Amino acid sequence: MIRKTRKVCKLRGSRTMAGGCSKNNRGAGHRGGKGMAGGHKHHWTWMVKYDPDHFGKYGFKRPQGTTFEYNPVNVDFLDENCDALVTKGLATKDNDKIVIDVTAMGYNKVLGKGRINKALVIKSPQFSQSALKKIEKAGGEAVTL
Repeated sequence: MIRKTRKVCKLRGSRTMAGGCSKNNRGAGHRGGKGMAGGHKHHWTWMVKYDPDHFGKYGFKRPQGTTFEYNPVNVDFLDENCDALVTKGLATKDNDKIVIDVTAMGYNKVLGKGRINKALVIKSPQFSQSALKKIEKAGGEAVTL
């Protein structure tokens, strides 16, 4: 509700200022604590009404040992940069095909985004299905490590 004047102006001269008995709002004891103090005791009804999930544990966190971090690379990146990788020494030429070991570059999975035009031999621990199709369609080979 919008007020033209503050409620305190309306209550001026009323002795208790709408605080009940005049000793009720004397000192900090009237406040009942700071912040969430008394949530398990004298503010329990507030807690039940406005924050019922405050206490207890919910859900769980997976142990870090069970999670696996993927560091993927796309086939279009390998196709575009294969010549640069050979000059850097991260890939080798074997006859007419370029052999790329993605683990040497810090990747552990090959994904199938983009197009691949050259016949590449790609070595990786994991491949997506689309990446396998594109590599074989271009005349290359996918070697699972």
